[in-house]
Amino acid sequence: MDKINLCYAKSLITRKTKVAQQNLSFVVLLEDIAYEKSVDVTWAGEDGVWHTLPAFYHSSVNHNREYWVASMAFPLASDKSLPGNIQFALRYQVADGEYWDNNQGENYSIQADSGIMAGHDFPILNTGFECSLPDGERILPIAVAIDSALEAQRVTIHWTSDNWKTTHTSPCRFARNHWDTEHLSNARNPNQYGCQIWNAALQVNDAFRVKYKISYDTPQRVMWDDNFGQNYVIQRPLLKVLILNLHCCQEENQDFKLSQIAKAIDEQDVDIVCLQEVAELWNNGMGDWETNTARIINERLKSPCHLVTDWSHIGFDRYREGVAILSKHPIERHEGRYVSNNDDPYSIHSRKVVMAQVRVPHVGSINVFSSHLSWWDDGFPAQFENLRLWAANEHTSASAATMLCGDFNIKAGSKGYQHVVESNEYDDQYLLANSPDIFRTIFEVEDSPWYRYLEKDHRIDYIFLRKGSDLCVTTGREVFSDQDYGRVSDHVGYLMTFVPL
Repeated sequence: MDKINLCYAKSLITRKTKVAQQNLSFVVLLEDIAYEKSVDVTWAGEDGVWHTLPAFYHSSVNHNREYWVASMAFPLASDKSLPGNIQFALRYQVADGEYWDNNQGENYSIQADSGIMAGHDFPILNTGFECSLPDGERILPIAVAIDSALEAQRVTIHWTSDNWKTTHTSPCRFARNHWDTEHLSNARNPNQYGCQIWNAALQVNDAFRVKYKISYDTPQRVMWDDNFGQNYVIQRPLLKVLILNLHCCQEENQDFKLSQIAKAIDEQDVDIVCLQEVAELWNNGMGDWETNTARIINERLKSPCHLVTDWSHIGFDRYREGVAILSKHPIERHEGRYVSNNDDPYSIHSRKVVMAQVRVPHVGSINVFSSHLSWWDDGFPAQFENLRLWAANEHTSASAATMLCGDFNIKAGSKGYQHVVESNEYDDQYLLANSPDIFRTIFEVEDSPWYRYLEKDHRIDYIFLRKGSDLCVTTGREVFSDQDYGRVSDHVGYLMTFVPL
């Protein structure tokens, strides 16, 4: 394989839109030789003017190959013609070099409204495959492009929704009117490039993840496309959980920063948000809902979430300070409870936690606790034990997972952190996502003295996931840093993604 290769190009003129529209798309396979890279398609239409169309990362095949995709739509206008027949080449740029696939110096060309043209050495293609299966979709369409020279007699999708514990087969159908039926296009099936389109529809119902591969029968033998041994994988959107201490209205440009938080929640499509140091004006202890920072953030979202919040004590002499949970998914039950032995609203050592039972599609019911505990010498051990016992009582056979989230005021590796580790009940999800070897040393092997591995880890905010939960963390990263949405608090936030086991 070269550094960059064309998988296929597609040119269609569809009449399903209000005006005729030419759609161009390109799928590229490249060798991952650098993290920082750019990929684009240089192309020219019948007017001879050259353009650059950027491509974007689609998915990884294995540790060193990636799919990238570029696409653009051109509506017919009275003052502008459609691109028509085009010629093009692919460019791949990294810091120390530039690589091309230009059809050995001849450039590629594809005619207008012709359908799919496969690249060299791609006799079978899974076209239009996606990485994400939208919530609510119960049918997964698959379109397979095959070189008609292979004389395929049968094309079959072999798939599983339980990691191959059981396997289903779905036959593909060949229809000569495919392009007309799907796009009101005049493209033929097969077309002038010898490309046949076969279609299947997989009845996936509520499955979270589907893996599949393709077989095709020729007169000589059965051949396979299993995505270079990796299988094709499509799954529902990841569960995204964000934690952030808001700093109790002590920030300069506070209103702008609340808007930045809402912007990040929207752009990152966060499912559950756990907030600490939520503030609203004290108002003689009666509070002022209009000034509640969790409410303000929620109302600035494009689609406001379900919101539960409660307060613990007076903060900075003028606010009711508390915690909150925002959830885009239904909250079946919620509760606020002091986990400190002190419930004096004038004491900063009075600490209340809110719990929400959230019904997450394809996962089930998860118990989420938004927590802001005291430092070790100010009551952490008793507060954590009260929280842990409360969470244990809430976790039943109907619970898919339990998460303790928020600001625990214990540095990674400290006595408080060791207390959590030695409870043998909860795991640090950010550490698992980013340093799995260190995680295993601490939470599984319990190599002593393990705290030396965390000397440079200054986190005090965590998502602790109960052992045995039906969730697995996939990524964890900082947000609201100088590089990511900017500082909005004296804490950074942490955004983590999960999939069901």
